[in-house]
Amino acid sequence: MQSTSNKYLLAAAICCFAAAIAHLGCIVFGGDWYRFFGAGEQMARMAEQSLWYPTIVTSFIVLVLLVCTLYGLSGAGAIKPLPLTKLALILIASIFLIRGVSFVGLMPMFPENSLTFWVISSGICLCIGGLFAVGSWQQWPVLGANNA
Repeated sequence: MQSTSNKYLLAAAICCFAAAIAHLGCIVFGGDWYRFFGAGEQMARMAEQSLWYPTIVTSFIVLVLLVCTLYGLSGAGAIKPLPLTKLALILIASIFLIRGVSFVGLMPMFPENSLTFWVISSGICLCIGGLFAVGSWQQWPVLGANNA
């Protein structure tokens, strides 16, 4: 790993952290936040009724985003290396990029989510995935490539 900080991985980590905070806000502030972020009226109503489902699902997303944050920071050299950092960053980049381009196929499974939600969240996923991909590529150039 290079000794200098990787700006792309740092940016990806910051984006993941911001997304985790936004999701945490949905848990804390309830239905209005779910509605604002386009999660659908059903999720908003369940949150207002203090049902467990929105909190569990959103907490899982927060946890995943925080793990992505830590791996982004690790890959950038901002914190100590985490186990399997290269593999984790490749998987994280792939998942974000796949999520970004597969929204058309996902939309029928979540009919309550607005088109605005799908377009914006998919764009965000593509950006974050791109940051992870470019940052990882810069940090660990392709094997056999000239590193000069």
